[in-house]
Amino acid sequence: MDQMLKQSLSTLLVIFFLHCMTTSGQSPAPAPAPSGPINIVSVLKKTGKYSTFIRLLKSTQIDDQINSQLNDLNQALTVFVPTDSAFSYLKPGMLNSLTDQQKFQLVQFHVVPSFLSIPQFQTVGNPLRTQAGGGTAQFPLNITMSGNQVNMTTGLVNTSLTDTVYSTDGQLAVYEIDRVLLSEGLFRPPAAQAPAPPLPPKTSDPSHAAPSGSEDGVSDNDSSDAKDRLNYAQNLVSFGVAIIVQLQLCL
Repeated sequence: MDQMLKQSLSTLLVIFFLHCMTTSGQSPAPAPAPSGPINIVSVLKKTGKYSTFIRLLKSTQIDDQINSQLNDLNQALTVFVPTDSAFSYLKPGMLNSLTDQQKFQLVQFHVVPSFLSIPQFQTVGNPLRTQAGGGTAQFPLNITMSGNQVNMTTGLVNTSLTDTVYSTDGQLAVYEIDRVLLSEGLFRPPAAQAPAPPLPPKTSDPSHAAPSGSEDGVSDNDSSDAKDRLNYAQNLVSFGVAIIVQLQLCL
């Protein structure tokens, strides 16, 4: 009985050993499947510092546009995200005063249609093209580097990248900034218009102008003729008076 029990245990040990040898030679378990499609709002909500920008993304529907560019079109993007405190530097009521089109352009000015890692900012050309449209003259964004610090200016606002929010897959990079990027095309006051030139002095009709050398439209020739006639009349009267006096003396 003991002999049979020992044989059974030995058999079980051999089977267990063979099973261990077999499983140890198999390939490791596959890595977990990657997470679902990228959602820009989900990325930003993780920190809780970008609620104002998230509202702008949703109200302009640019969140759907970005998600479609990333997931459907497989485009690469870089997004500069102002913190909630960055919006406190704006003038009161500025956002509410913008039209829907202006809000759309404001958000698009924070999106670059390419993936930029921190080292790649050293080689980008200025001005950096964004998705705002209207050309870089209206929406200029210039990048400078100070060591590893990325600085940017729009001509109205100077800011820097203060944190990397998301940059893991080579397709989407999200960087935090401490100012809202205000473009000259949207927020530069219009240049003051030059005053209209004064009207030229009104001149009289040449056809009604008096000839030169005279006043009140009377020529020098007309004035001379009138004087001659007056002198002739005076002489004639004097001559007549003299004749009458002589006749009286004779009588």
